[in-house]
Amino acid sequence: MNLKSLIFGSLASLLLAISVFGQTQIKPGRAITITILGVPTDEKTRFDGTYPVSESGMINMPHIGSIKASGLRADELSGVLQNTYKSREIYTNPTIQVLSSSQDTLDKQIVHVGGQVRKTGPTEYTQGLTLYQAIQAGGGPTEFGSMYRVKLFRGSTQHQYDLTNAKNMAIVLEPNDTIEVPKQNWLGR
Repeated sequence: MNLKSLIFGSLASLLLAISVFGQTQIKPGRAITITILGVPTDEKTRFDGTYPVSESGMINMPHIGSIKASGLRADELSGVLQNTYKSREIYTNPTIQVLSSSQDTLDKQIVHVGGQVRKTGPTEYTQGLTLYQAIQAGGGPTEFGSMYRVKLFRGSTQHQYDLTNAKNMAIVLEPNDTIEVPKQNWLGR
């Protein structure tokens, strides 16, 4: 076998592997990674992450809630998400990437912590995790962060909480919740 045949054979095998991987359907109980481009940085922080596919085949996306993911290929789900965010006029021109593998199982569930915290990004979710604990896992608020107007995004709903009030500190989170600690206003709140 000459070098040309060997290179051609290797290239054909690689293209076949890529093609088969690209055709993998998303299955319930798996994890998929979703990233977005073409949006402001704080939105990207809220959006990017690993999403669990529920046993019913749904994923819970920021601002739009539950979307059917199982049975779709990664590229099909990307298209569905892009079209949904555009048609609901949430994002003007998002580019959404979905990475899925038939072998990835959901090892960790996460919540997203962003805004004026010392370490933004995903934080591991554990049963009973509270709003206050998730912010502390993100290093706590920066000197500019306001604990008076913390936002909790769950699906397509948004709530604002005063975390200087002890009862609000104990609000229990769900997997894939997004938390935003805003900047203080001119009153220091």
